[in-house]
Amino acid sequence: MAELNIDADELVLHLSAAEKVEGVHGDLRIPRSAMRSVEVIDDAHRAAGLRAGVKIGTRIPGVVEVGIVQGRSRRRFVAVHHNTPRGLRIQLDGTPFDEWIVGCADPEAVAAQLRLPGQP
Repeated sequence: MAELNIDADELVLHLSAAEKVEGVHGDLRIPRSAMRSVEVIDDAHRAAGLRAGVKIGTRIPGVVEVGIVQGRSRRRFVAVHHNTPRGLRIQLDGTPFDEWIVGCADPEAVAAQLRLPGQP
């Protein structure tokens, strides 16, 4: 399962070995300052974009979405599995992605760890 961590001044999305294969991507790192907001979402599968198309990765809607999802106006990296249907939407600025959608067992706890003072 994907894990979000803070490493010094970076936000890191660590992918499991299986997710690296599913998503055709390695771990992702961004400056923590690129985070605009962190939002808990109850249906991370839906947030991954039901109508958007996968550019690179694996997608079985409602079961697994891991990889780059290109919508009409947003480019997302998603890592959501059937056992983590709730998760986080992390809005980004100045990175290759507009947002990350990440399934989490306890999204409220992860969100509290990630937020900088003054961030929504």
